[in-house]
Amino acid sequence: MNKKTGTLYGIGVGPGDPEMITLKAVKILKKVDIIFAAASSKNQHSQAVNIAKSHIPDTAKVEMLPFPMTKDKSVAQKAWDEHARKIITLLEQGQDAAFVTLGDSMVYATYGYILQSTQRLAPHLNVVSIPGITSFQAAASRLNRPLVEGEESLLLLSGANGGDRLRQFAGKAENVAILKAYKKVKDIVSALDETGMTENSIAITSCGLPDEEVIEDVRTLEKKPPEYWTLILTKNTK
Repeated sequence: MNKKTGTLYGIGVGPGDPEMITLKAVKILKKVDIIFAAASSKNQHSQAVNIAKSHIPDTAKVEMLPFPMTKDKSVAQKAWDEHARKIITLLEQGQDAAFVTLGDSMVYATYGYILQSTQRLAPHLNVVSIPGITSFQAAASRLNRPLVEGEESLLLLSGANGGDRLRQFAGKAENVAILKAYKKVKDIVSALDETGMTENSIAITSCGLPDEEVIEDVRTLEKKPPEYWTLILTKNTK
């Protein structure tokens, strides 16, 4: 008789507003045995858990998995595999687990690394990924600004390393969403100026959260302290 194994659910909990979690995500959060989330190796904070906490039963165990903030891929891979093995052990025991992540489970999500490690180390186990509303979708709705219309295209970029990706792909899409526009925001603003997109740009920080702020003049971001939850929507009208 084959031993029953558990399922890993990767859950996107949305951009910040707890009401923007899908019904399916809530249903799964209420039934799993343990909930994992990524945290910095320096603390136990998880914005994803904070968003989902009103939907997590008191009986559920919540565990933070520390991820090193490093560009060394070998160090990062070691951490992903280590955490995946911990999850795999529980699944092999028949427990169901969830990994909660901000926005969508497949868009710039830490869960993606856990997913790949789990599938590589234990391909026989069942993994189900649950989509969530992304920050750029929420920002577009908050600003009443369509992301794409007609035959337009949308380019999604990470601004974690500055504006070089924007420079590289400028003019190849009518609409651009730049996520993680914080530490290197000065270079991002410079790239917007260089590509003639500044006037059609708007930024928003902490979308859907109490401290949300809309910045209509993105040049002011150069003088503001870096804010992790910052994204920029821009349009190429040339």
